Amino acid sequence: MINKDLCIIGGGPAGLAAAIKAREEGIEDILIIERDTCLGGILNQCIHNGFGLHVFKEQLTGPEYAERFIDKVKELNIEYMCDTMVLEVSQEKYATCVNTKDGLVQIKAKAIVLTMGCRERTRGALNIPGFRPAGVFSAGTAQRFVNMEGYKVGREVVILGSGDIGLIMARRLTLEGASVKMVLEIMPYSGGLKRNIVQCLDDFDIPLYLNHTVVKIHGKDRVTGVTIAKVDENRKPIKDTEEFVSCDTLLLSVGLIPENELSKNAGIEIDSVTGGPIVNECYETSIEGIFACGNVVHVHDLVDFVTGESYIAGKGAAKYIKGELKSGSDADTINVKAKNGVRYTVPQSIRISNVEDTVNLFLRVDNIYKDTCLVVKDGENIIYKAKKKVLAPGEMESIKINRKVLEKVKGSKLVVELLKE
Repeated sequence: MINKDLCIIGGGPAGLAAAIKAREEGIEDILIIERDTCLGGILNQCIHNGFGLHVFKEQLTGPEYAERFIDKVKELNIEYMCDTMVLEVSQEKYATCVNTKDGLVQIKAKAIVLTMGCRERTRGALNIPGFRPAGVFSAGTAQRFVNMEGYKVGREVVILGSGDIGLIMARRLTLEGASVKMVLEIMPYSGGLKRNIVQCLDDFDIPLYLNHTVVKIHGKDRVTGVTIAKVDENRKPIKDTEEFVSCDTLLLSVGLIPENELSKNAGIEIDSVTGGPIVNECYETSIEGIFACGNVVHVHDLVDFVTGESYIAGKGAAKYIKGELKSGSDADTINVKAKNGVRYTVPQSIRISNVEDTVNLFLRVDNIYKDTCLVVKDGENIIYKAKKKVLAPGEMESIKINRKVLEKVKGSKLVVELLKE
């Protein structure tokens, strides 16, 4: 049995930032547990730039961004265990983990921060007909093979799904000499950032076909091609629109799922829309003393936002350990609900007594909207309003609300929604 003040599960950008913030808030006894052989998480394979524009005001690659936090962790002498898998987290804040050096280890913590990140949706979730030939990869797996292992995954590539990883891999594979024939997207809009569509597809003349999907994978030993088709408004293939496309590789960029098996088994309440824990203003989950942040809560488009959230969670965990976090009465707690075009908000509740100056609400919309207003309502009273030229599901939005405004809220619920101008 190992006793720790704070145990952080996951050594990616969220876990590193939470650990650093907790140390800066005065927590000395911190342990980061990471299942990979080194710290840094998914950033280690993201060798493209575009990271750090908000946090460091400069463009960094993924490994460069991670290195700054890893160096800080080492400078602060924060303890970490790599190559260690956490098997279970309990409501009593026990973490059971295993590695080849120590065997089975149980850690008792005063507080836990969950930062397990997310995983890719696989071919098995799509039910695409065909055999199981070589050459079908999730986009993130292909990214690791190319950027970290040094393998070339294919010569003629079709990408299904226009999430950011798929868009980035379209460019990466082109630069490696592969022919990326097309990117297909079942929805009428892209799931990725606008800048990635421009820099990764438009700049390399790679076509993006919206309202299209793969309906069959051909080949037995290796992919020989795919049959694609247009889809209707219900995302069902339209008859007589099928077309065969020759290729030896199919990349799937069809969504990310927060990695919450540990959370669910611990009894933490999960949001049905985000797939992550329901959290409050300090990113504390439904179990007191267990916090969560980053992609394990909801999938982000920018790592800078992950870092910002993780600072809040790390500070919240530090306050909890020191007995400074206020539990909040019903009168002090405001629930936040999404409505009319807004898919979800994070956090889902706010305890006013724990808000120092402002609280940031993160959200995503459910479609592309133009010339609309994003509002926050207390009953019929609008407490926040912002005109938006374009809102898209692939780009996360944020709303900053001042504590003084929250103190004037009359009800126990805020609604975030879209209104026409």
